[in-house]
Amino acid sequence: MELIFYTTSQCHLCELAEALLVSTPMPEPIPVDAVDIAQSEMLVQRYGTRIPVLHRSDTGEELDWPFTSDQLTDFLR
Repeated sequence: MELIFYTTSQCHLCELAEALLVSTPMPEPIPVDAVDIAQSEMLVQRYGTRIPVLHRSDTGEELDWPFTSDQLTDFLR
């Protein structure tokens, strides 16, 4: 499994989500690719009002902010 973390600069909510992602215990490391949506008009249209968003590459599932550590753990199972 790999995660895509849709984010952008100067996003306080993105910083909160990143801190939660880093502090949530995981049984094994999961690769995370941070993508700044400002680099693509398509991504701005899709995620502009939803960021931060975590996307699972294996299932296509997405987890929109706000989420808790428990919701994140469930999402990663």
